[in-house]
Amino acid sequence: MRIESPSINDQITTGNAGSILGEELYRMACVVLEGGDEDSLWRKIGASIISPPLGFNRLVFGNKFSPTLEKRDPAIFTRLRVGDSQTSNVTDNQPNSHPVQQGEGTLDLSMAYGLPGKPGYRYLRPLDYFNFEINARANSSNMVENIMTRGLLFGVPYEKGDNYRGIWGLYGSYDYIAPQIFRVSSTAASLGTTAQWWLSKYIALQGTGMAGVGFGAAGTTGGSGERDYHYGATPQGLLALRLIFGDRFMLDTTAREYYVSNIGATENATESIARVDASFNVRLYGPHAIGIQYVYSQRDAHYNDIPNRHQTVGTVSLAYNYLFDPTFGAVEWGR
Repeated sequence: MRIESPSINDQITTGNAGSILGEELYRMACVVLEGGDEDSLWRKIGASIISPPLGFNRLVFGNKFSPTLEKRDPAIFTRLRVGDSQTSNVTDNQPNSHPVQQGEGTLDLSMAYGLPGKPGYRYLRPLDYFNFEINARANSSNMVENIMTRGLLFGVPYEKGDNYRGIWGLYGSYDYIAPQIFRVSSTAASLGTTAQWWLSKYIALQGTGMAGVGFGAAGTTGGSGERDYHYGATPQGLLALRLIFGDRFMLDTTAREYYVSNIGATENATESIARVDASFNVRLYGPHAIGIQYVYSQRDAHYNDIPNRHQTVGTVSLAYNYLFDPTFGAVEWGR
């Protein structure tokens, strides 16, 4: 039984991040059901694993909750990765009580839903566009390395010429990042845009840029408070770019920055956290591809009552990719 009052971070994250994740998982489950025969047992099981409430309602209430969302056929790119990650460098100006595991097996799933540019697709409801990523690792103390998602809450499409299509508006996001020696989470609202630009007949550039403010937590602080993290209002920004070369190569890079301030916090502390990841992927044949990825994470924490903390982690991963779209999600619109 919980006797203390919930923190501000608990109240914001549970309600807002839970709603975003729940809706996205529901839509992902609908994609599984709509991909073929909805009466298929395997599709029902898969959809229920992704969204247990959907599976429960369909099981208990039958046909009343069997229909999925109105089928508007969004442009989707889904990728499953299995590989091995090696920690290439770790720096910490204070001894870390948690040992770093050098080698880890990894399992990643990502989905971009409602990519801009598809003819006839409209952005009518919250999360008609979203990007979802989750990374699990073979590490008993750190099994989920990250969950990162962003989605359009309200916005409109736009276009420039024959080769550029995009959407812009208000985005909601939830990020949880835990690269072994530190962690950060944030629930935020941001203004931003997502777009695709055909640079040539076979080369497409996709990207998202966002800037906003949310409420975040980072740790471990080691401070005098009851909790092992510091939380506060968190300005943040994101820039993600994906360069697609036909159906053969993809270069992907994303940079994130979080500033966990002392506004709304219980401790007079600030944290600045940055994360950059870059990957290069080569499709071999059909949906099968291989890729190499480098991820760099940095934390700078400043406190009045304890020493400041500077930590960095770098990892290199080699992975097999299963692509549900061999064109890496590049959207055609009849240019």
